[in-house]
Order: sequence, then structure tokens, then C-alpha cells
Amino acid sequence: MASDLGIIGLGVMGTSLARNFASKGIQLSIFNRQNPPHEVDIAQKAIREYPELANALPYYDLAEFVKSLQTPRCILMMVQAGEVVDHVIGEILPMLEKGDILIDAGNSFFKDTERRMEMLSKEGIGFLGLGVSGGEKGALEGPSMMPGGESQDYRRIEPWLQAAAAKNFNNEPCVQWIGKGGSGHFVKMVHNGIEYAEMQL
Repeated sequence: MASDLGIIGLGVMGTSLARNFASKGIQLSIFNRQNPPHEVDIAQKAIREYPELANALPYYDLAEFVKSLQTPRCILMMVQAGEVVDHVIGEILPMLEKGDILIDAGNSFFKDTERRMEMLSKEGIGFLGLGVSGGEKGALEGPSMMPGGESQDYRRIEPWLQAAAAKNFNNEPCVQWIGKGGSGHFVKMVHNGIEYAEMQL
């Protein structure tokens, strides 16, 4: 059966988010590059280690990973901000089809997000910049999330984000579409500035 959501990048945050989504009944395909000797069989190891991921499908071939997803595809990237995001987009773009959505859940600069959004929109690919707050514990147990991009793209993944998000005192999910463009990553940047200033104080 085709997976609902694909996740690229199984570092601390990516693995925690994957466990969170999987625990909410979302069928996942998970991908991590093979980079011996440091990164070898990461997806298989995560499935063996974490019971939540028992039904996740592990991949090391990007084309097979893309084929495993139901169409139109939704793929969340949790990779290092900067050139790595562009590299992953460049690798996966030829395998995507119009209507697919890429989600950048890293700490990307909002202007980079808008540049990527503009480039992908010409190919008919949706792009969301998703700020994720809460660290490893939050990613696993419920983060606060700040999605930005086209509202119709956000609506596609809204039920999954609401299921995985932290809940406030009224049991409402801590996720809200921020607005168009790189607004999600912009709000996350402001959030980080306030948070780090408070930590220094």
C-alpha cells in the first residue's frame, strides 16, 4: 500500500517527527542517504529501535522512495538548512509530478524558502516552509508548528500536522497556517531570536 507521507532525513529531529507521525496512524516512507561509515542503514535501524515505526517503509534509493508514495505526493525534508536543502530538491525534482508538495521543516532562511517556492511553482510543485519548535522532545511528543506557503498546499497536510502538534490548554493543536511565501520560516526566525535572547538572560 502506498504511503501517506515521505520523510527525508533521519537525524534526531527527523526521527522524532517520524515517530510522532507514525504514532498517529500515518503511513510513512522514510529515507536517509547512505554515507559510510557514518550513515549506514539509518532507516532500518530506526525501525528496529522504535516500535512506532514498525510499519514504516525504509528506503535508501530516492527513486524507489518517491514511487512508494501515494499521489499527489507529500514529502517532508528534515535536513540541514542551506545548500543541503537545494541539493535534495535538485535530486528529487526530476522524480516529482505536478501537484506534489515538498515541505522544508528545517530552520531555513525565509528568503531562501521564497526563492525555492518560486522555482518549484514553475514546475507545478507545491512548497511549504514549516517552522518546528520544541526540539527533540517536542518533535516526538508534540511540537509547535508554523507552516507558510499556499493555503491549498497547507490544507493537504493540515490533518497530519494537527494530529502531531502539541495541544494548548483548550486542547487545540499548536499549528496554524501563517500565510504565503516564507512567512512560516520568518515567524520561526523571530521565535528563535526571542527564545535565544531569553536563554541568554
